Amino acid sequence: MTVTVNGKEEQIVLEISILEFLTSKEIDPNAVVVEHNFNIIEKENLGSVMLQENDTLEVLKFVGGG
Repeated sequence: MTVTVNGKEEQIVLEISILEFLTSKEIDPNAVVVEHNFNIIEKENLGSVMLQENDTLEVLKFVGGG
C-alpha cells in the first residue's frame, strides 16, 4: 500500500500501526509529533491507529537552537 510521509510516497507491505512504522524507521515516538490525515495523534494512541492505503503522515521533530 502507498502512504505519504512528509510529502514523499512510501510503500508499506503490511498493515501496521503508526507506532510500528516509526519504530521501523528508527524514530523515537517520544521525540516527535505525528499528524495523521490532518489530525494530531496522541502518543498513547500511536499503537492503535493503523495505516491505510493513501494515508498521509507528517512526522515533526522539534529542535532547539538559537
